[in-house]
Amino acid sequence: MAQAFDVSAARSHFPALNEKQVYFDNAGGSQVLREVIDSIYNYLCHTNVQMGGTYAVGKQSTRLFNEGMEAAARFINAGPDEIALPVLGSSTTQLMRNLSSALSFPAGSELILSLLDHEANIAPWVQTAAARNLTIKWWGSTDRENPQLTPETLKPLLSAHTRLVACTHTSNILGTIHDINAIAEMVHTVPGAMLCVDGVAYAPHRGLDVKALGVDFYAFSWYKVYGPHMSMLYASRAIQPQVHSLGHYFNASTTLDDKLGLAGSNYELTASIPKVLSYLGSDPAATWAQIAAHEERLQGIILEYLNSNEDVVVYGEKGASREKRVPVISFGVKGRSAKEVVEKVQGRSEFGFKSGHFYSKRLLDEVLGLGEEGVLRVSLVHYNTEQEAAGFVKVLKEVLAES
Repeated sequence: MAQAFDVSAARSHFPALNEKQVYFDNAGGSQVLREVIDSIYNYLCHTNVQMGGTYAVGKQSTRLFNEGMEAAARFINAGPDEIALPVLGSSTTQLMRNLSSALSFPAGSELILSLLDHEANIAPWVQTAAARNLTIKWWGSTDRENPQLTPETLKPLLSAHTRLVACTHTSNILGTIHDINAIAEMVHTVPGAMLCVDGVAYAPHRGLDVKALGVDFYAFSWYKVYGPHMSMLYASRAIQPQVHSLGHYFNASTTLDDKLGLAGSNYELTASIPKVLSYLGSDPAATWAQIAAHEERLQGIILEYLNSNEDVVVYGEKGASREKRVPVISFGVKGRSAKEVVEKVQGRSEFGFKSGHFYSKRLLDEVLGLGEEGVLRVSLVHYNTEQEAAGFVKVLKEVLAES
């Protein structure tokens, strides 16, 4: 990608963008880089063998897989032994299940769970607590339009018995960016307390440095970051001794992949990960900064209209500041069915987006107080254009003007 962000150049890397469909549902999964697609194809054509062989193709296959693991680690500023890539088709949901099965908690432990999270980072801990007779404390907000997770609201929930805090970096409904570093510092005022963060909605929009964030566990999905359909879990070296192995008793249990991977790191998909990093260029920090600035303009176009319409309620940050949110924008229309609005917009345009709870049902039910239909959500990424954003506003305005 060029040093100065160029959306046309970026779009040329995504074959799907040559079609008529305008993708505004990227929080559910981004489009895939051509280079990633080609890598998967080439691996299956030329190096599709079991790893560890001493023959030429076996060595090449092992090298490509290891390079994929190393690239995945670099993407988040971790060591290769600090990550685990799960099976093909797996998700952050599966990774969190694996992790919850691999941790032990002393009797009387308390788990603090965020109500603003995707269920992937809630259900495993709820079931763990039920099975082991642990206490759950819920971390929410009284703000029904712009709820946020802050160290100040977390502090009263902490106690000497706190062993885990689970929260989201960015809500997949609200788009709000939480100060994970400050939250991590608050969590770690309790000796032995761990922080598990769901970064799925954040990772497509900003660079990641898990060391700087100070987290113990961090997970996200590569298929939402322009790559293959797999997910990734990070665990700090300091915390890994507390993670028990789920693997066969005779296999190594040195790395996180040994313990939680369960031989599920799909070869061809893992080998394609370096292509995502190559796309971000030799200075990824500069590229991410350009992306953030571009996305700020995109969300500004949509939020300006939504905030100007008195019949529309925006959930999450009302402003477009790149410091406070990413372009995952959810809203409701007074007196209108969310499903009906989606169908009418899609009936007269190529914009693809959805309504619903998007697996953050506790947030919608218990914090936002919404009904079964949930919210309307548009989620943009850097390959979307200002013209697309303006075009969406035009069609939505027409639909909402109708009785």
